[in-house]
Amino acid sequence: MIRGLAPADWAAIVSLEAAAYAPLGLSESPAVLRAKAAVSPGTCFVVRTGAETVGGYLLALPSPPRRPPSWGRTEPAPALRENLHIHDLVVSPLLRGRGLGRRLVAHVEDAARDRGCTSVSLVAVGGADRFWAALGYVAQPDVAVTDYGASALYMSRSLTTREPSPGRSASPAHQPSHRRS
Repeated sequence: MIRGLAPADWAAIVSLEAAAYAPLGLSESPAVLRAKAAVSPGTCFVVRTGAETVGGYLLALPSPPRRPPSWGRTEPAPALRENLHIHDLVVSPLLRGRGLGRRLVAHVEDAARDRGCTSVSLVAVGGADRFWAALGYVAQPDVAVTDYGASALYMSRSLTTREPSPGRSASPAHQPSHRRS
């Protein structure tokens, strides 16, 4: 079940985030994560499994196209909100291969459309660009994302049609545990 973030979810979110991003040198402080989620609470979600267990989360916030939020720092919300930026997507290693990441992405894309956004962007790290490409996200290597590491890649997807993302009906063959954007 996918739902909005609740205060009781933060311990699990911080734990999942650290496990996914610390090995890449990209873990952010709990204060920064909370501040980014506070910019757009209606576009930040958890997926529950079992009895209230948080099995994954997605944090997304408005950001101008081709200009991702700074890594490790907070910023004010932009005035223009035509683009929604997926900052974090993490699924517990114990739950990979069940399509939870794809479901979270589909959910946030629907939320973005409902808010009038025309695109969704992210920064793929740790080889996650293959996952995102399978969902219709296109690499834009000319966008600088050096804060996110040498192999980071800015990607985006247009939401100008109501068609589902390509990955919604596909089987979860390759689903990395994390995507930092």
